[in-house]
Amino acid sequence: MFKRHQKIEMPTAEEALPGRTEKMPVPERHYVSGHPLLPPFPKGMEQALFGMGCFWGAERKFWQTEGVYTTAVGYAGGHTPNPTYEQVCTGMTGHTEVVLVVYDPQVVSYASLLRIFWESHDPTQGMRQGNDLGTQYRSAVYIYNDKQKMAVESSKKIYEDKLQEAGYGPISTEIRPAPEFYYAEPSHQQYLAKNPHGYCGIGGTGVSCPL
Repeated sequence: MFKRHQKIEMPTAEEALPGRTEKMPVPERHYVSGHPLLPPFPKGMEQALFGMGCFWGAERKFWQTEGVYTTAVGYAGGHTPNPTYEQVCTGMTGHTEVVLVVYDPQVVSYASLLRIFWESHDPTQGMRQGNDLGTQYRSAVYIYNDKQKMAVESSKKIYEDKLQEAGYGPISTEIRPAPEFYYAEPSHQQYLAKNPHGYCGIGGTGVSCPL
C-alpha cells in the first residue's frame, strides 16, 4: 500500500514512480449507456480529454450530455506508465484524474463540452479542487488536434475575463497535446451510477461561460 499525502508539486520523470507494464483491465461496456469503453469507436466519433478534479463527478457530467457516445475515467499528464489509483494518490506519478469523452460532433459540439468543463469546476485553483488537494486534482484540457487547440485557447480567454470580473484569479488549467490515456480501475468507471450516494466533490464557480 502506498502512503497517501497531499503533494502539490509535480515530480520530475526521475522522481516519478516506475509504473507497470501490465495494462489495467477495462470493462467491456459502459455501465450507463452500454457502449464500449475501448476503441475502435464508431466512424465519425471524436474524442476529448478533461481533468477537472475528482473524476467520479466529472464523468457523470459528460455521460449525461446528449451526443456523448461513451465516457471513461483514467489518468494522464504524468510520467508513470499504467499507474494504479494508489500510485496516483501518492502524488509521485504526475498524473491528473481525467475523463475521456467520445462524442458525436453532429449532435454536440466541442465548444459545448468546453462549456461544461469550464462551468463544472474552478479552473483557478492550481493543484486542487475544493477540499481535494494534490497534483491529481489539477485542471487540464488535453487536445487532439489544431481545431480543439484553437477552441480551448479562445474559450479560456473568454472565461478568464468573466472569472476576473467576478473576483477570481487567472486560470491555471494545463493545456497541451493529449498524452497517453491510462484507464482507471474498473471500480472507478461510472462510479456514481453504481454508487448514487457516493462522494462527488465537483463544483463550479457559478460564473457562466458564454460559449
